[in-house]
Amino acid sequence: MNVRSFTALLLASLVVGAGRGADAAADLRDSEQEHNRWPISVQQTDSVARGVNAWSGAGPLLFRKPSANEAGDTAQGFRPFWVQLNQADGRFRAGYFLYPIFSYSVDENTYKWSVFELVRRWDRRAGAGAPSSDYFQRGEFEIFPLWFSRQSGDPAMSYRALFPIHGTIKNKLFFERLSWTLFPLYVQNEKRGAITTYAPWPVVRVAHGATHGWGIWPLFNYVDRPGVSRLETYLWPLGYRSIRQPHPDDPPGTPPKREIGFLPFYARSTGPGYINEDFGWPFFGYTQRTSPLRYDERRYFWPFFVQGRGEQRYLNRWAPFYTHSVAKGGDKRWFMWPVVRYATWTERDVARERTQLLFFVYWNEVQKRAGAANSPPAQLTHVWPLFSRWSDGAGKSQWQFPSALAVFFPGNEPVRHVWAPLFALARHDQRAPGETRTSILWDAITFERFAQGRRSEFHLGPVLSVARAPEEKRIAIGNGLIGFTRREGRGWRLFWLDFPAKPASTGQALR
Repeated sequence: MNVRSFTALLLASLVVGAGRGADAAADLRDSEQEHNRWPISVQQTDSVARGVNAWSGAGPLLFRKPSANEAGDTAQGFRPFWVQLNQADGRFRAGYFLYPIFSYSVDENTYKWSVFELVRRWDRRAGAGAPSSDYFQRGEFEIFPLWFSRQSGDPAMSYRALFPIHGTIKNKLFFERLSWTLFPLYVQNEKRGAITTYAPWPVVRVAHGATHGWGIWPLFNYVDRPGVSRLETYLWPLGYRSIRQPHPDDPPGTPPKREIGFLPFYARSTGPGYINEDFGWPFFGYTQRTSPLRYDERRYFWPFFVQGRGEQRYLNRWAPFYTHSVAKGGDKRWFMWPVVRYATWTERDVARERTQLLFFVYWNEVQKRAGAANSPPAQLTHVWPLFSRWSDGAGKSQWQFPSALAVFFPGNEPVRHVWAPLFALARHDQRAPGETRTSILWDAITFERFAQGRRSEFHLGPVLSVARAPEEKRIAIGNGLIGFTRREGRGWRLFWLDFPAKPASTGQALR
């Protein structure tokens, strides 16, 4: 048989194999959990439901598989052009077109779409129930930074604004209210009852309402909020003086907080229980704090040489050679900054230990339950751009080679589904101890092992498959075009045209 004839038979085997029904025989051939017709399709079946659990075609481009979240979602699409996520009951949850160019998501009552997160639309879905508050009734549309629009049942919260021509936005960009006309000729903002008008921005300003004052930037400016604070600047940012009165809840006799400076020569700030002075700002200075916790710090040619000691806080910096700091329960060390960083801290009852080389070239974090030193650790490691590995400490783990994006987009679901698989020349998944799957060249070569049942499968695309079980071993060429099988207590038997059955694609299995 020449190469041309063998190729024709191999293609015929793919067609015949794809057309098999769901009448699977109870032998090793039909118990295989993977049907590999790479690059046309690779199907992984659910051992319980006996339906297609994951599917891919054209390498990493076409796919459908369960999403790695607790909600039981399914991800599917044509990478990188369109990827969508469906809920466990089949309802659409999110879709991405060449992410981050376009994304669209929905929940029970609202929908949102965006283009590069610069053109954005957010509103309530047709037929959604009554909103629980005014916030959930808002509909917004933005073309940042040109057009801003919000429409709700409350006129006080609705607006339309065209930048830089004219408009007003409310409760946005850290302002309660921000208006402009022919920016920068006229700008007005409102925050905590203080109204500041610029004409033009930022040169001439006048404040009224809860505050009063005026200024001509950068020559002089003062803002006075009676009974609260007063700020003056001279040749901004070189000279300034600030006084902040005690809060009404502070103990009687509490002194105000004062700041004064003429940079870069001298700066000083004082308040209840502390004093801070800088000479030749910001290079030399000291801080003394007696309440609420004691802390003393000395700065010598800041930020390179800094020494700080106090209650629950410690700093020893000889940059770039070595830095050690302790603050808010976290311990951090730098060696030859920014070469090596080591940090430990506790967050939400989880003890974390992180080591980094050049921020992202090597990145490793170990997590344990706080107060339980012997608890199994979860671990995440990146060796950029070559390798990423994850383990949950309870038997599940994954690794991927290469891995160019994971260290930059931790927890980013669209990147994980749309882009990361395109770089996965090799990937290994352990779903449970003894249950593993390794894929090379986007499922062109796969090896799967099942400790329960002592089974294993190896697939070299549609060319070669080897399946092992305690009672039987099967070697097939061309998805069953020709091969050998051996049962327990028997010798090898030649077969041909013995194709695996195609599993039924039940709705339950696809969820």
